Amino acid sequence: MDIFKYDVYRGSNIGIYAKVNDHFVFVPNGYAKTKAKNLAKFLDAGFVFTSVANTRLIGILMIVNNHGILLPSTSHSFEQEHLKKSTGLNVEVLDSKYTCLGNLICANDKGAIVSPMISKQTVKKIEQVLDVEVIQKKVAGYHQVGAMVVATAHGGIIHPETDDSDIKTFSNVMGVELEPATINGGTPFLSSGVLANNHSIVVGPLTNGPEIMMLTRAFAN
Repeated sequence: MDIFKYDVYRGSNIGIYAKVNDHFVFVPNGYAKTKAKNLAKFLDAGFVFTSVANTRLIGILMIVNNHGILLPSTSHSFEQEHLKKSTGLNVEVLDSKYTCLGNLICANDKGAIVSPMISKQTVKKIEQVLDVEVIQKKVAGYHQVGAMVVATAHGGIIHPETDDSDIKTFSNVMGVELEPATINGGTPFLSSGVLANNHSIVVGPLTNGPEIMMLTRAFAN
């Protein structure tokens, strides 16, 4: 699987501002069209300009897989309708006081890891919209599980301080072998610096050689 280095807004935290599945790269309104085209080319997907809650923080506010999209309660109806029309996916709003869904939920097309902070009632909606099995558990002691794990159908990476027994549990739920890794020169908050789908991976430009090797091994499962 190809791995590309790229920046967003001249920074390495590409996963804060963008989100991706196998068909679309979601980028902020006003982002340079040429750079959106580059991201889309790297990830073999189309691109969709959008906002979430009138912000550019798409990566930390929304959850996407190939089955559906979850948005926070602070998102606007025009954003929800735009994403429905642009993608044809099921787009739903999570009725939760927590709005940074990308930090609290990690999902691929088989499973999802959800922060224990999310209510059981909300978990049912996550299961339905994303069509996945869900486990609620902290990762490496953190509630921000969405920041700690990145997974596709080919493999995944997880915070390097995660217990081996937890890695096995999470791997079973996600349906792939998760590998401990860092990004952008030692950052363990993985989703901030990675955009990954089943075609390829884009990482922040500070990602070094050993980290690229970790990613190559992890997503070659």
